[in-house]
Amino acid sequence: MDAFTAGILQRIANAEQDLHRAIEAGDEFLAEVEQSELDDLRRLAAEHGVDTVLERHRTAA
Repeated sequence: MDAFTAGILQRIANAEQDLHRAIEAGDEFLAEVEQSELDDLRRLAAEHGVDTVLERHRTAA
């Protein structure tokens, strides 16, 4: 896995964790911000040919 792929996957994982924390805390504004960040990261990954679902399964194995 190259550095870009590893980096984007880590940023996506962090954004997912932040989103879950915001939801658990009941902070709707922060949840919207984190969801937007997550959407942007997933879009960026897709534009660069990174299949986030496939890559996450590979790293989990």
